[in-house]
Amino acid sequence: MNSRVRARLFTVIGVVALVLGLIWVGQGANLIKGSSMTGQSMWLIIGLIVAAGGAVLLYLGVRSGRDPNGPPGQH
Repeated sequence: MNSRVRARLFTVIGVVALVLGLIWVGQGANLIKGSSMTGQSMWLIIGLIVAAGGAVLLYLGVRSGRDPNGPPGQH
């Protein structure tokens, strides 16, 4: 797998994990109603872990996807 594909994959998975984790945090913190997960502190903790992992993957994906020479036309 080349570095551009890996960077894009990390970015997509990172965004999905970050959004999903934040939804779970909202449900666990009783901010988002209408689910059996609402108000359950376990989902708050799981959401924080998943969101943190997603943020790391997003950072790695964006960082590794950049051209070390800068944007096109500037080198």
